[in-house]
Amino acid sequence: MRGWWRELGSLVLPAECAGCGGARAVLCASCRGLLSAGPARRVRPVPEPEGLPPVYAAVAYVDEARAVLLAHKERGVLSLAGPLGRALALAVRAAGAAGAAEGRVLSLVPVPSARSAVAGRGHDPVRRIALAAAGWLRRDGLAVRVRPALRQRRRVADQSGLTAGQRVANLTGALVVRPGALIAGDSVVLVDDLLTTGASLAEAARAVRSSGGLPVGAAVVAGPPTGWI
Repeated sequence: MRGWWRELGSLVLPAECAGCGGARAVLCASCRGLLSAGPARRVRPVPEPEGLPPVYAAVAYVDEARAVLLAHKERGVLSLAGPLGRALALAVRAAGAAGAAEGRVLSLVPVPSARSAVAGRGHDPVRRIALAAAGWLRRDGLAVRVRPALRQRRRVADQSGLTAGQRVANLTGALVVRPGALIAGDSVVLVDDLLTTGASLAEAARAVRSSGGLPVGAAVVAGPPTGWI
């Protein structure tokens, strides 16, 4: 219910652009174009955690892109899911190229947030963006499905403020695939809104592999300003 009211408010009430703060629109044409300009590129965190699949990002996590992601995630501007989904779709195309080339249906598996975080925000930002991305990809003729296959099996600490090594230790063994959510050999693209240290995506890939799934890559809206290939 809270998410519904937030979405209605973002459509009805005049607002500054979530990216640049300029035009009185949820997202101005310039910032919208920035998110979907492409092409998506591979990005690597330093240090790179063991088991991390190739990660592709649409934009760097700076300036307008950073502001848009934070507005969607933390301030609940839900109408931003569409343009963010379009950016994520660019990264999914790049990350899932191997699976798509073989004519397989790609399973988009969001990295799960803690229940407390979802409850506090009133929505699940990564899952919402993943669903929007799937819509864009289907319009372009790519066979995809969003599968919320992962769940946390134990509590983890807040990742903010942790070093790369601490994040790996915090998340190792924290995720598990829901029973029956994946079939052995499923081509999976892991999706998240942001890449920082890569610890969350590496743990998600481990969980998918342990269930017999095949993580062909990972896709995020934004990656760190350094480490682009």
